[in-house]
Amino acid sequence: MSRIRRLLAPFRRPSGPPAPKAAAPEEWPVKDTVDPGELAAAFADAYGAAPLGVWRAPGRVNLIGEHTDYNDGLVLPMALPWGVSLALSPADDATVEVRSAQRPGAPVVFRTADLDPARPAVTGWAGYVAGVFWAARDAGHLPAGTGARILLDSDLPVGAALSSSAALESATLVALVDAFGLTGLAGDLPAMVRVAHRAENAFVGAPTGILDQSASLRCKEDHALFLDCRTEGARNVPLPLAEAGLRLLVIDTRVQHRLADPESGYAARRADCERAAERLGVAALRDVDDLAAALRELRDPVLVKRVQHVVTEIHRVNAAVGLLRAGATAQLGPVFTASHLSLRDQFEVSCPELDTAVEAAVRAGARGARMTGGGFGGSAIALVPEERVDRVRATVTEAFAARGWRAPHIRAATAAPGARRIR
Repeated sequence: MSRIRRLLAPFRRPSGPPAPKAAAPEEWPVKDTVDPGELAAAFADAYGAAPLGVWRAPGRVNLIGEHTDYNDGLVLPMALPWGVSLALSPADDATVEVRSAQRPGAPVVFRTADLDPARPAVTGWAGYVAGVFWAARDAGHLPAGTGARILLDSDLPVGAALSSSAALESATLVALVDAFGLTGLAGDLPAMVRVAHRAENAFVGAPTGILDQSASLRCKEDHALFLDCRTEGARNVPLPLAEAGLRLLVIDTRVQHRLADPESGYAARRADCERAAERLGVAALRDVDDLAAALRELRDPVLVKRVQHVVTEIHRVNAAVGLLRAGATAQLGPVFTASHLSLRDQFEVSCPELDTAVEAAVRAGARGARMTGGGFGGSAIALVPEERVDRVRATVTEAFAARGWRAPHIRAATAAPGARRIR
């Protein structure tokens, strides 16, 4: 059996009913890029004066380590060249006015002093901005009377599992730190991650781990972030894709998901993991040392599958980092594919579009591919030799067309720097 046939064989096994997909919100328009000068000019048009500055935070893809972050595990994300840009100026009237280039019309206005997660008056996309103001205020870093004028723009699609929410939170936070001189946060990236993460968990209500905010704030250019989600310890590992003759393709299936929905499969998977850890008597599934014994102890077949994925996925993160350090970047491919199969069959968070994208990419010559993000839609990534990029693009697009689906958005990504001031 050829290497390609061996890689594709698992896709042809029945895996039970497909995971449920969340309802798709209206798709936001996506730009090719956001020019900071144009954003500053648009801010001046909207508010009558130039902004104090423009800040930007990237989205992310997780190379490996899916659904391990809230299990105190290991992850390996990289920042994307696409993200959220934010122009801001302080205001003296204690109100925050937020506008978005993707949502023209009346601004969203709130008072920092009035923000309360128990009575969320600011929801939707602006809730992520308000959540950062609340979390920074609640942690004692931001005065309650803080006012600001904000204009957002983005070249990162929403709902594509590329962490647009964390990019929005991180851009807001780095702007607040700079604009208001928040010395208690300046230079302390782990502390900034905690504030942005609390905004998403406690204010917005999405039960995510720290992966997304960590990637958006702590990544470096041409590196992946090897992060321990328990200790918050991290180091950036070189990611020499070009030197290895490889490209990382991000395949947006255009099936959108909502992690903040309390009825989402994401919340249910996290509850499964917490229940399994409690039954096994460990603080988190990261602490399972003897997987075989743990699986024998768990009688619930659903929890068996969840634990099997989380524990083996943590080992795959270590394997991936080892391969990068050894200069065997191309060998990440089979690790990617093994991760996808585990997410599909054990964690049950894939969907037909993601499975099709992965299968078609591998069939066309990708070294490996996997879904990335929380699942139930969003994006896949494929590790592709440069000479096969066009073939992979065409094969994935043709596979979607054959099923009557909308054409996926496929872009090559490089590892970008984290959140920063750009003007």
